[in-house]
Amino acid sequence: MINFIKRHSLLIYFTLTFIISWGAVLILAGPNGIPVAEDQAVVLGMALLLGPSVAGILLTGLTSGRDGFRKLLSHLLRWRVSARWYAVALLTAPLSAVVVLLVLSLFSPEFTPLIFISDDKASLILMGLVAGLMVGCFEELGWTGFAIPLMRLRYSVFTTGLTVGLLWGAWHFIMFWESDSFSGAFPLAILLVRLFSWLPAYRILMVWVYDRTESLLVVMLMHVSLVAAMIFFDPPMTGRGLLTYLLARAAVLWVIVAAVTVANRGQTEMAKVS
Repeated sequence: MINFIKRHSLLIYFTLTFIISWGAVLILAGPNGIPVAEDQAVVLGMALLLGPSVAGILLTGLTSGRDGFRKLLSHLLRWRVSARWYAVALLTAPLSAVVVLLVLSLFSPEFTPLIFISDDKASLILMGLVAGLMVGCFEELGWTGFAIPLMRLRYSVFTTGLTVGLLWGAWHFIMFWESDSFSGAFPLAILLVRLFSWLPAYRILMVWVYDRTESLLVVMLMHVSLVAAMIFFDPPMTGRGLLTYLLARAAVLWVIVAAVTVANRGQTEMAKVS
């Protein structure tokens, strides 16, 4: 049984992540199901976090035992890396979001970054930091703590990031699905763009940062920064405004991915030799 789990550990990890997360969300959503009322979203969002973290810890123990936990802890406590990697981790999400929103705000005030117009900036900042820490720490225990190192033994940074990024987007589906998401081409387009246009690009950058630092801590901070930036800056938009912003953000992140790939002269295409 253990040998079977070791041979198929990645497939089992991703399967368990979806089952645990979506199962917890559906149980807590109750008889009314998904989508849920706004006041339930926070609790269900916390339930969603169980999948990556629980699956990652469970499979680390089953496949590697104490050695696996020691290695995981060593990567989590690895903080002595170059300051430039902290800068990349902490600034990529907020700078890309602010630049996109400020450019779009020249054409419409609906794109004004939320923190610029909020009447309670302190609460917004606190909420962003708390949510970011919870999401970043719990999710990356699994995505980066377990799955990505295994994938990098076989695949390049780009392929690893793209694959995990697409699965990451699909994993979020249950929280972003609206009652009218499949009622027409436009709502469906918004859902697909929200989940699959920019998340894979950002995940590729996260894999690249982990590949260069081997620091789970730094990648967690990169995820914290992403969640916090979304809460700080993303204005409440729907319809064409939301679609425009998502596509513009995706374009910027994919340009950054392309620049990183070129700057590293194809090193992002290399699989890591075990």
